[in-house]
Amino acid sequence: MLQTPTVHFEAASTLAVVVSSIEPLLFLSDDLKVIAASASFCRAFDIDPASVSGKRLSELGAGEWAMPTLESLLGATASGSANIEAYEIDLKRPGQKTRQLVLNARTLDDGDMDHIRLLLAIADVTDARAEARIKDDLIRDRAVLLQEVQHRVANSLQIIASVLMQSARRVQSEEARGHLRDAHHRVMSIAALQQQLSTSLEGKVELRTYFTQLSRSLGASMIADPDRLSIKVKVDDSVVDGNVSVSLGLIVTELVINALKHAFPDERKGIIVIDYRSSGNDWTLSIADNGIGMPIGNDAPNAGLGTGIVEALVKNLNGEIELSDAGPGAVVTISHREAANLENDLSSAV
Repeated sequence: MLQTPTVHFEAASTLAVVVSSIEPLLFLSDDLKVIAASASFCRAFDIDPASVSGKRLSELGAGEWAMPTLESLLGATASGSANIEAYEIDLKRPGQKTRQLVLNARTLDDGDMDHIRLLLAIADVTDARAEARIKDDLIRDRAVLLQEVQHRVANSLQIIASVLMQSARRVQSEEARGHLRDAHHRVMSIAALQQQLSTSLEGKVELRTYFTQLSRSLGASMIADPDRLSIKVKVDDSVVDGNVSVSLGLIVTELVINALKHAFPDERKGIIVIDYRSSGNDWTLSIADNGIGMPIGNDAPNAGLGTGIVEALVKNLNGEIELSDAGPGAVVTISHREAANLENDLSSAV
């Protein structure tokens, strides 16, 4: 770009930087006349480079830069009473779409102490803003779709649970009836789990609330006499990702169902405690009861569906499972240790 004859000699380096900049830049005098413009500015806004030097900002192009508020801010910046930082404007040009611009301006000390000069940087964020709007729309549409899916899943689970219970009432075999009731309990627990997760924000789940609601659902569907049996939740302030909470919730569901079915025969009173503690990436989940304890040896029950589900979920979480005597009762402890998993990974690599 051409420079005006009145430019101070020591401003030459600034002019060179402005002219060669790949970003749209304007070098302005304190009365907002253009001293120089970068070639990128002229290309971006369809302005003839030969027509720029010496013109006022408001005279550029077809007058689209004539913005009283912008001129006022630039004047205040030149006087030192204001700064233009990330100031947004809409540039409207005849026959073209409106461009969204972000402006930054500051005064320059180019050696001429008698004249204040401004450097105005322009960033065109039109396309970036359009992409952001599209992304926001997609996220919003996805949220609406997810909500609809969750609603349909909840309804389907309720229908399945109802069918299972009706089937349990009709069958003659006590064994078959027991299996159908077990299936009903599992479906109702999954329904409670799904309802809780659907309210979680940004894929994060606060476990104390989550396990509390899950235990209430289990109690409502499986405990006929709350004075005889109860479920207690002892959980710290841990928050986990949604996918982790799904696995933890299924583990809790299976172990609590197992305790309710086997730990308190003959109308025995008791309590089941769900406990979860974490420290950094390490955590421990335990399900304890004060029932009759876990039979061992020949009296131990065969591993069923619930056991297989728990073992698979624990493996998926890179955890370890341990069964111990609680005197009275039994405790199932699932633990995850980051250091232990790292050692195992290193051993496998070797």
